Amino acid sequence: MATTEENDNNRHMTTNLSSLRRRFASLALSCIHREYPNKIAHVLTSDADVQAPHHLTPAFFGCFDWHSAVHGHWLLARLGRVDKNLTYECRQALRQSLTKENLEGEVTYLSGEQRQPFERPYGLAWLLQLVMELDEWAEEEKESSEEILQWRENIRSLELIVVNRLSSWLPKLSHPVRSGEHSQTAFALGLSLDYARHVNNSIFEQLIEQHSLRFFSSDKLYPFIYEPSGEDFLSAGLAEADLMRRVMYKNNQEFLQWFNEFLPRTNLPSSLEPPSIADPTDPKLIHLAGLCLSRAWMLEGIVESLPENSEQRNQLYELSKRNAQAGLTAIDESHYEGGHWLGTFAVYLITRRGIHPNEINKP
Repeated sequence: MATTEENDNNRHMTTNLSSLRRRFASLALSCIHREYPNKIAHVLTSDADVQAPHHLTPAFFGCFDWHSAVHGHWLLARLGRVDKNLTYECRQALRQSLTKENLEGEVTYLSGEQRQPFERPYGLAWLLQLVMELDEWAEEEKESSEEILQWRENIRSLELIVVNRLSSWLPKLSHPVRSGEHSQTAFALGLSLDYARHVNNSIFEQLIEQHSLRFFSSDKLYPFIYEPSGEDFLSAGLAEADLMRRVMYKNNQEFLQWFNEFLPRTNLPSSLEPPSIADPTDPKLIHLAGLCLSRAWMLEGIVESLPENSEQRNQLYELSKRNAQAGLTAIDESHYEGGHWLGTFAVYLITRRGIHPNEINKP
């Protein structure tokens, strides 16, 4: 039986999580339909391409840029699903964005000339995560699921474009991109693999697994000492390991052998400790807050695959907690530079998304 102190601690954790979910929902609600400031990243093919963001991408025009708008919608779908206190507000916002007309506009935009590499792979992977979240929400919703099913249907054509685009790109990618920003290969493949397995797209799943092994299976003694770069929001090394534990999930012993050669038990570099953030108002330097958050959930996923009560598992778990605390503390609603996107990384962490991707994870 739980002690009074344990019960008090559990209530405190639940209250704290509830407060965090409310806070991060508010960040997304305040920006997914906020058009400016806006960073449009596209090639102009004619004067017709010079239009306001809401004309170019009518569903995902807010949150400063397209990928942040996409994963801001993911955040609302995630929290609307796992926290009934937030469902009404999240659904209201999603209802405004995920109309058939708006998503047809997104299809038109992505299908345009010169847009093959648009948001590849980062933004495209987050679009698949949004699809996955809507799909799971519709599956579990007992009442009023018709609207969610309609959103799921509305986004299907865009989903098909994204899957086809990533599927045609991967075989042509000669080497993985090991950056700490949007171009990174491993992170996007991890998100995409979770999606492929959920929707039972075995062809896409096998393609991702095949090329993940091609890119990363022979890696050893990863030089974590070279991380992070000063504007990273992803760890190339940890994202690779987080992807490989997904790819090798059917044979955990295979992953353990790979991981212990990738990051030996005796080699835990100090560079994985949370970095300091000199200026949270700088849109690039604040990336380091996202780095702390993504490191935290990647380490947590890796830890789940390590032997219980091992020193390595305990060390990485404590490192995950330190990075999580640093990342959550760094989020400041008063600075749009981080406020328009960091909520997504925080929600991915606190709702334990991607740890066990085939399960419904409710905190």
